[in-house]
Amino acid sequence: MTVKGFKKDTGYGSLFEGIVFLAYSRTPFGRLCGGFSEVPATELGVLASRDAIRKSGIDAKNIDFVCFANVGASSADAFFTPRHVGLYSGVPLTTPALLVQRICGSGFEAIAQAAEHLALGKATLALAGGTENLTRMPTVSYANRLGYPIGRPVFVDYLWEAFLDTAVDMPMGMTAEEVGRRFGIKRKECDEFAMLSQARYAKAFKSGFLKDEIVPVTNCVLEASGLKPRKVRLPKKIDVINADEHARETTMEKLGELPPVYNKDGVLTAGNSCGIVDGAAAVVMATEEYAKAHNLKPIARLVSSGTCGVEPRVMGIGPVPASRIAMEIAGLKINQIDLVEINEAFAAQYIAVEKELGLDREKTNIDGGAIAYGHPYGATGVRLTGTLIHKLKRLNKKFGMSSACIGGGQGMTLVIESV
Repeated sequence: MTVKGFKKDTGYGSLFEGIVFLAYSRTPFGRLCGGFSEVPATELGVLASRDAIRKSGIDAKNIDFVCFANVGASSADAFFTPRHVGLYSGVPLTTPALLVQRICGSGFEAIAQAAEHLALGKATLALAGGTENLTRMPTVSYANRLGYPIGRPVFVDYLWEAFLDTAVDMPMGMTAEEVGRRFGIKRKECDEFAMLSQARYAKAFKSGFLKDEIVPVTNCVLEASGLKPRKVRLPKKIDVINADEHARETTMEKLGELPPVYNKDGVLTAGNSCGIVDGAAAVVMATEEYAKAHNLKPIARLVSSGTCGVEPRVMGIGPVPASRIAMEIAGLKINQIDLVEINEAFAAQYIAVEKELGLDREKTNIDGGAIAYGHPYGATGVRLTGTLIHKLKRLNKKFGMSSACIGGGQGMTLVIESV
C-alpha cells in the first residue's frame, strides 16, 4: 500500500494504491426538528459505525484508527466525538481517534485521512465517517464570559450565523446566486433540476435501493464495557426511523410558486436548495494486504483524491478544479468515469459544475442528490462516496467520482474503483 502526493496550481491531491473499502452504512437523514431532534451526533455516529462494522465482517477490536468528521459542535461533549464514536463502536482503548473539519468536504477528509494512515503503515484497519445533528446547534452568547453591558444580552443562532462567510460578507446562498449570475443559469433550470433530484430519489426509494445502505434507528441504549450507557430517544409514539425524512413530492408548479430567498430576480429558493438534516455515515477501510490475509471481501478501492481552493464568492464551483486534480492523478478522463455523485448544495451550483466538467446527467446523481436527501455537513462526503460504491456494484460499473463544494471557497473529490 502506498500514497503519493501531488502539488497542483489549484490545490493538491493523492494517488493511493492498496487501500480498500470493506463496508458502508448510514442512518436515515432526519429533517430539521424532525425524528432525530433529541439524538446527539455522537449517538448517530455510533449507530452508523456499528452497522458498517457488522457489514464488514471484522472484529471491532482490530480497528487501529478512527477518523470522524463533525462540523456543528451541537452537544456538550462534541470535542470527544471521534473518540466516543470509536469506543462505543467497540474499538480498543488503545486505538487513537481524530476529528476532522473541512465544512461540506469533511466526510471526504475523514476518508482521505484514514487512507493516508493506512498507506503510511500507521494502521491496517480504519473506521472513518461523519456525523451531524444540525437541529441541536445551539443559540449562543459570545460575550457571556466577560459580562454584559447595559441593555439586553445578545444571543445568536449558531447554525444560521454559520451560513455567512464573513471574509466576503456573503451567505452561502448568495454565493450560489453569484454562480448562477456568472454562468448564466436561469430560475427555470434550477427548478427543473430540483424536480429531477426529487423524482430520482423517489424512484430509488420505491425500488428499495436505499435500504441496503440505511440502518434503522430505534429507541435503544448504547453500551460499552466500562463506559456510561448512552440512550437513543426518538419522539413520542415513534419506535423506529428507517427512511430519510426530508425528501418530498413536488411539481414544477409548486417549485415555481416559491419566492426567491435573496432578491426578486434570484434563482435560489428553498425548493432548489439542499435540505438541512441530521444524520451520520461510516465506512470501514483497510489495506488490501489486511483484507486478503483475513479473507475479507472489499467492495471498492480508493484511487485518488483532489482538494482545491477557489474564490469564496463562487465557492460552489469547487468540485471543478478538485475533480480535475483527482482525475489527472488517477490517469482518467471524464468520459472514463462511469458514475458521478456531486453534492447538490444548490441547484445553480450543481448546474455550473455540470457545465464546466462536461458531466453527463444520465450518469450523475442518478438516484437524486442533496436537494432530496439533505446535507448533514460532516456526513455528506461519506454518504456520497458510500452511495457511489453501492451504485457501482449494483450497475456493474468500474470507476466513480464523488465531490462537493465547500463553504469559504474549496472543493474536494475522491475517485473510486469498484472491485
